[in-house]
Amino acid sequence: MAQPLLELRGITKRFPGVLANDRIDLTVEKGEIHALLGENGSGKTTLMNILYGLYQADAGEIYLDGRPLRIKSPGQAIDAGIGMVHQHFMLVQAFTVTENVILGMRSKREPLLGLAQAEAEVKALSERYGLKVDPKAKIWQLSVGEQQRVEILKALHRQARLLILDEPTAVLTPQETEELSAILRSLAAEGRSIIFITHKLNEVMGVSNRVTVLRGGRVIDTVETARTNEAELARMMVGREVVFRIDKRPAEPGEVILQIDGLKATNQKRLPALRGLSLKVRAGEILGIAGVDGNGQHELVECIVGVRRPDAGRVLICGQDAAGRSPRQVSQMGVGLIPADRHHQGLVLSLQLAENVMFGNFYCEPYSRRGFLRLGKMVEIADRLIKDYDIRTPSCTVEVRNLSGGNQQKVVLARELSRSPRLLIAALPTRGLDVGATEFVHRRILEARDQGAAVLLISTELEEILSLSDRIAVMYEGEIMGVVPRETADVNELGLMMAGAKRLPEAS
Repeated sequence: MAQPLLELRGITKRFPGVLANDRIDLTVEKGEIHALLGENGSGKTTLMNILYGLYQADAGEIYLDGRPLRIKSPGQAIDAGIGMVHQHFMLVQAFTVTENVILGMRSKREPLLGLAQAEAEVKALSERYGLKVDPKAKIWQLSVGEQQRVEILKALHRQARLLILDEPTAVLTPQETEELSAILRSLAAEGRSIIFITHKLNEVMGVSNRVTVLRGGRVIDTVETARTNEAELARMMVGREVVFRIDKRPAEPGEVILQIDGLKATNQKRLPALRGLSLKVRAGEILGIAGVDGNGQHELVECIVGVRRPDAGRVLICGQDAAGRSPRQVSQMGVGLIPADRHHQGLVLSLQLAENVMFGNFYCEPYSRRGFLRLGKMVEIADRLIKDYDIRTPSCTVEVRNLSGGNQQKVVLARELSRSPRLLIAALPTRGLDVGATEFVHRRILEARDQGAAVLLISTELEEILSLSDRIAVMYEGEIMGVVPRETADVNELGLMMAGAKRLPEAS
């Protein structure tokens, strides 16, 4: 039998109050795409951070090509032929693609930088593996999918034989996900090994050769992908049967809560982002906005919540004009927001869970009185929300950065829903979440609808839109291409509208 490229034996890692990895064994063959599957907080990323030298294991051994390997830093991992693409990219935005790829490496033309030669090498490498990207482009000019290709190029340029991808599709469009899958297959066909950390079962089934499932820091099983199915993998992940499509009762729409008329706005590059957009959301319904990311969804949310001032048009919330108001004023009008980026817009990672729960209301009762924060009340409310929203944490004083992605999202969800908003804006609410956390978020959003809230759901996951929405609007280049009832929605028709190839008569 051929020698495996990688063997992990008995890897154990403890953090204060948490056993993140409990005697984990893992084998990766040469030329294999091996999926590492598990809930948020199951220990997947911790295990890979140990392999990449970011953490040190408390116990266990690592073998590469049958030889024991001590990895104390990412530099040692790179020297051993291990590359890692993190979920949150490690790129310098002001640098070019080439400058990021060669950053930290010795120049072949010292003391000269040899940038022209490096650009030629990056161009050749990108063409060889289908990683289309301009070597001279600045990182900030690239889409998220293109930035991920730069991260992969960095690893390949350093001669990585084992490539670790941490949640690689969490921020990609469906088209970019398909392109990434093709790239991974070509790398594996060349003999490189890939560890694919994910929680998306359809991607596991579509791209991997084998899959190892973690739960609670332990290996539940390693199976051949061809011999399993999504339902079995989900059951191993969460320890119970998972409902993939939630049953919901018919919506009972009431008064119009959000009305947008002729909204126009520009993006960060001062280009048109919203082009006379109009829509309505009623109490007791979910209006899902489908579309490929980057078609004005981000600017739409910012205009509603007061972060971006529109160039023209009206935003009416419960009949009051909210256009141009501050975020605090919009919040006081009864608007709750689950932002698309929980790290940068929804949470302050260095602060405690209890402190994050009070954001937006810290200046008023019950969190403060006469200008002084009521710390005891903060803890009391946070403890109640931890219980009500099943936030898995040792205590409410833990820094939010130490929670898993799913539990971080539950903190945002608990804070916003506990205020009983009249309008809930849920932007990519399950991005980066496993099937169990996704099911939980979906149920809570439906509960908000059933309690009378108007819900504006924005998602790039068409399956999520179809599962939750009562009506579906499709955005393309800042315009609504059509609005259809969920019951009569046709996937092919939605796809044509998402591509800008079809427009329906105006609807609201």
